[in-house]
Amino acid sequence: MSGQHRSFVVALTGGVAAGKSAVSQRFETLGIQVYDADVAAREVIAPGTGGLQAVIDRFGGDVLDASGQLDRAAMRKRVFGDDEARRALEAIIHPRVRAWLHEHAHADRGPYCLLAIPLLAENMDHYRWVDRVLVVDAPEAKQLDRLVRRDGIDEALARRMIERQASRTERLTLAHDVIENHGDEAELDRAVSQLHTRYLALAEAAR
Repeated sequence: MSGQHRSFVVALTGGVAAGKSAVSQRFETLGIQVYDADVAAREVIAPGTGGLQAVIDRFGGDVLDASGQLDRAAMRKRVFGDDEARRALEAIIHPRVRAWLHEHAHADRGPYCLLAIPLLAENMDHYRWVDRVLVVDAPEAKQLDRLVRRDGIDEALARRMIERQASRTERLTLAHDVIENHGDEAELDRAVSQLHTRYLALAEAAR
C-alpha cells in the first residue's frame, strides 16, 4: 500500500556477498534512510527487551555473556544442528524484526526509505506491504570469490552458504528493479543514481 502518512518503501535484497551493503551505503550517501534487518535482529534482543527475556525463558540464562547481552557465539552453537532449537529462536526473533522494520518504515518521513532484508525471498509473504523490491544480483562465480576472500573460507563452504538461500531465480521473480553488481564501482554509482531518481518520482506520484 502507498499511503500519504508514510514514506514510499523499497525492500532491498540479494544473495550472500552480492553487494547489498555497497548499494545500501550509496543510497545513504544520497540521504535515504536504510533500515537493516540485521540491525533490527540485534535491537530486538538487546538487554531489557522482551525479545531477550523470551530467549532467556526458552533457552536459560546461560545464553547471556558477562555484560548481560546475548552471547551470540554460544547461541549459534546451541542451535547448530538442532532444528527445533533454531526454529524456536527464529520464532522469537523474526516476528520482532518484521515489526521493527514495519514500525520504522511507517515512521520515516523521507521521500522514500529502504529496508535491507537478506532473506526477503524466503519471507516475502510477510512483506507484501512494501511498495517495491530491488534485487542486487551477482554471478555465482563472483559471489563465491567474494565469500572466500571476505570470510576466509574455502569454496565448498561458500557454495553451501549460497545453496542454503533462495535461488537467484526466486529472488529475481520478485524484483521490480535489479542492479547487476559485477564489481565495477562507477557502474554501481550510476545504477543507484538512476534508481534514486526513479524512486523519487514514484514516491511523489504515490502521494
